[in-house]
Amino acid sequence: MRMSAKEFLDWPSKRITLLAMSGAGKTTLANKLPKSKWFHYSGDYRIGTKYLEEPILDNIKREAMQVPFLRKLLLSDSIHISNKITVDNLEPVSAFLGKLGNPELGGLSLQEFKRRQKLHHQAEVAAMKDVPDFIYKAEDIYGYKHFINDAGGSVCELDDESVLDTLAQHTLIVYIKIPPALEQTIVERAKTDPKPLYYREAFLEEKLAEFLALNNYQSDANMPPDEFVTWVFPELFKSRLPRYQSIADRYGYTVDANDAALVRNEDDFLRLIAQALNA
Repeated sequence: MRMSAKEFLDWPSKRITLLAMSGAGKTTLANKLPKSKWFHYSGDYRIGTKYLEEPILDNIKREAMQVPFLRKLLLSDSIHISNKITVDNLEPVSAFLGKLGNPELGGLSLQEFKRRQKLHHQAEVAAMKDVPDFIYKAEDIYGYKHFINDAGGSVCELDDESVLDTLAQHTLIVYIKIPPALEQTIVERAKTDPKPLYYREAFLEEKLAEFLALNNYQSDANMPPDEFVTWVFPELFKSRLPRYQSIADRYGYTVDANDAALVRNEDDFLRLIAQALNA
């Protein structure tokens, strides 16, 4: 969706998709918009509560079945297992994705890891294609005129033009670009707290082979899961940046993460977007 700054400011029902790397401040920026006026749509929350809900619960039950005490209670239908995913707590989604590596260290086999990655890919595509329906429902049911889509950090990895076409047709796409000075901070933060991530299969296979060769591991079953996640994040970071920029150049607009961090309220947010449209 393309428009002038004036058209944006005059737009009676503003609909925006925020794209950014994890750590760029996307969710923080979205939260500056009053929830009394803006419907907040979280792609990751939709993934976890709709499209991966059953696989997530199956994974929890699979782990519980390995504990004799819990196994007996589950088999006798004496306990109920559920997850408590919230917009601010997506840990069940991360736990389901898991990390590739030595099973004795909590890692997943390559086959199982790829299976879960594929399920996440399908879920993220579906969650983004749900955006038009939620735009309609947000206004029709709840009376919201404005809509903000806090898209997941791996949207640029989906390689699905229909997703981008859908988002561009129904929302204004805004990419929060991380300046070079902030890039290393985000990389270092990821190293201290390595989290499960989604990878394109071609990227995963290329980087896994490189990692195994560099560290003389015979296979992924020998490598420590956290070691691979920590090593691969800077590579993933570098690979995603041009993908985000390509989406912004083709479908939307770019704002600087430093400028986004200065936003205090809705008025600041609207000015930030308007300035990007005038650039």
